[in-house]
Amino acid sequence: MPLVRDLATEGIPVVVTCEVLGFSPQAFYKWQTRPYSDRDWDDAVLLNAIVDVHADDPEFGYRFIADELEAAGHRASENRVHRICREHRVWSTTTKKGRKSSGKRPGPAVHDDLVQRNFTAPDIDRVWLTDISEHPTRTGKLYICCGQGRVLEPDRRLLDR
Repeated sequence: MPLVRDLATEGIPVVVTCEVLGFSPQAFYKWQTRPYSDRDWDDAVLLNAIVDVHADDPEFGYRFIADELEAAGHRASENRVHRICREHRVWSTTTKKGRKSSGKRPGPAVHDDLVQRNFTAPDIDRVWLTDISEHPTRTGKLYICCGQGRVLEPDRRLLDR
């Protein structure tokens, strides 16, 4: 729509430009009287309040920001605050969720191996089984076997159960 206004100042008729762009002149004149909607205006006001709250406490996430906005007298749901924070990248400084990783590899496990499983075969060329899991399908059940070693041919008896 700003294009129509710019071309009109250069002498090109609004009707012609609107016809080429595929909308009516009435839509252009309606837009010209109000170039933004009530929702856009309310979102802009709410974004200003979100930025102010976030500047005071940058570790706040969108839930705490929503609580602070409600205490300040703004009416907005958590979902709306979340949408605006996501669109404008207003994130808590204590979380990495939603941000691209900087190429770091995952570190060691943060818990101890309480089960102390040993995943090594006792002898060379000996097949051993670690796990059997059952998965229902449309045609029956599928059994998946996890193991290590040399398998010469599949055991059909296990799959028939």
